[in-house]
Amino acid sequence: MTRFRPVDGWVLAGALLLALLSIWQLERPRIGVEITTYAVSDTPVTRYARPDADGPVVVIAHGFAGSRQMMRAYALTLARAGYRAHAFDFEGHGRHPVPMSGDVNAIDGTTRLLIAQTHAVVEAARAEAGLEAPAALLGHSMATDVIARAAENRADIGPVVGLSMFSLAVTPDFPRDLLLITGQWEPGLLGFAREAVAMVDPAVGDGEVARNGEVRRMAVVAPAVEHVAILHSRAGQRAALDWLDESYGRQSDITVPMTGWWLLALLAALVALFSPVARLLPGYDSPRKPLTLRQTALVLGVPAIAAPLIAVPLDPGLLPVLVADYLALHLLIYGLLQLGLLRIFGQRLGPVCGVTIVVLILWGIGVFGLALDRYGANFLATPERAGIIAALALGAVPFMLADTRLTHLAPFWLRMLARVVFVASLGLAVALDFEGLFFLLMIAPVILLFFLIFGLMGRFAARHSGAAAAGIGLGLVLAWALGVSFPMFSAGGPA
Repeated sequence: MTRFRPVDGWVLAGALLLALLSIWQLERPRIGVEITTYAVSDTPVTRYARPDADGPVVVIAHGFAGSRQMMRAYALTLARAGYRAHAFDFEGHGRHPVPMSGDVNAIDGTTRLLIAQTHAVVEAARAEAGLEAPAALLGHSMATDVIARAAENRADIGPVVGLSMFSLAVTPDFPRDLLLITGQWEPGLLGFAREAVAMVDPAVGDGEVARNGEVRRMAVVAPAVEHVAILHSRAGQRAALDWLDESYGRQSDITVPMTGWWLLALLAALVALFSPVARLLPGYDSPRKPLTLRQTALVLGVPAIAAPLIAVPLDPGLLPVLVADYLALHLLIYGLLQLGLLRIFGQRLGPVCGVTIVVLILWGIGVFGLALDRYGANFLATPERAGIIAALALGAVPFMLADTRLTHLAPFWLRMLARVVFVASLGLAVALDFEGLFFLLMIAPVILLFFLIFGLMGRFAARHSGAAAAGIGLGLVLAWALGVSFPMFSAGGPA
C-alpha cells in the first residue's frame, strides 16, 4: 500500500467538493417534481409531473442504443413547466426485458413494432391524465422517425418535436405541427431540418415559423452541441417548451437548468476520486521491459489484422444483441494474440490482486455507474442481460489484460496509438462484412469513451497493484458497459 502524500489530500478534497456541488446542481431540477415508474405491458415508463400539474401529456422517446434516462433533462424541464412527461424504453433498450425484433431495414418490420409500442404508451399516459387534449410526442434520433409515423392519422396526437431528426415520413403536409431541433455540429441533419421547413415555406430561415394552412413548422439550431450533447442543450429544451406552449396556448415561466456540464463535472470528479482510493490498494511491483519499435509494431499490428480475418468468417450470431457475439470473438482473438506476443517478448502480467479487482468493479459499476444511471444514461443490467455480459467478458477480459500490460507504463503516444489501431481493426471487420457488422461503427465511440474514463481509473490501479488485477477488473467493467449499452435483438421475433 502506498502512503498518502499531501497532494492526495488536496485532490481528494477538491474532487469531493466538485462531486457534491455537481450532485446538488443535478438534483435541483427534481425539486417539486414527482417521479414515478410504471409499466405498459412490458414497457417501462417513467412519469415526471408536479403534484399540481395541469398541462398536456408529452410522451418522450429515446434514440438507438439510448434509454429513457438519456431523455431526463427534457422530461424534467417540461414537468417543471406543468406538463406531464412520460419517458419510456423501446423494446431491447434500457431496462425493457423484451428484445427488438423484426426487420430493422423495413418500415413494416421493426419500425412498425416500435410505432405500436409508442401508441400504447400514448394511450396509457392520456388515460392516466384523464385529458381530452391530444398528447405531444418528443423524440431523439431513431425515435424521430418512429414518432413522426406514430402521429399519422391519430387525433389523440398533436405537436411533434424531433431532436436530431431524420424521417422520410415528413411531407409538406405532415406532421402538421412539427419542431425540428438540431445540433450545430450535425451538418447532415441540419440540412434535413432546413429541407423539412422549406417544404412548407422556402423563404423561412432557422428559428422562423413556416406556415401553410394548418401546417406549422420550424427548424432550430442548438448551438455548440452534437448528436448526444443535444440531450442536455438548454437552447433545445427552451425551444421545445416554447413550441409546445404555443401549440397548447400555454405560457411557462421557468429557467432551464444547466445539466450537461454538471454531469461531466460529476463524472470527472468520480474519476479523480479514484486516484487517492487506488493508493490504498495493495502494492505490487510491476517491472516492465521496454518493447523495441519492431516488437511494438508486431504487438499492435498482428492482432489488428488477424482478429477480423479470423473472427468475421466465424461470427456465430448466437447472442441476442446486435454484433455482440462478433465483438466478443474479436476481443478474445485480439487479446489472446497480444498476450501471446507480449509473453514471447518477455512481458509478464505479474501477480493478481483480488482486492483491486473488486474495488475497480465496485467503483466502476457501483459508484460511477450508479451516478451515470441517475443523471445520464441507463447503466444497470436487467436479468435478461446477464448472459450477454458473461459472454462479452470472455473476450473483454483477455483484451483488457493485454491492453493494460501494454499501456499502463507506456508513453502517451503508445497509449493513443493502441486505441487508434484497435478502432481501425473494428473498421477492417466492418469493411469485410459491412451489412452484417455495420453496428460496430456505433460501438467504437463507446469503447473510446470507456478508455477515456475507465481506462484512466485502471491506470491508477495498475500503478499500485500491477497490470493483471487492473486488466481483469477493467475487462469485467467493459463487458458490463457494452452489455447494458446496446439493444437486445431477436432475429426470430415477429416480422
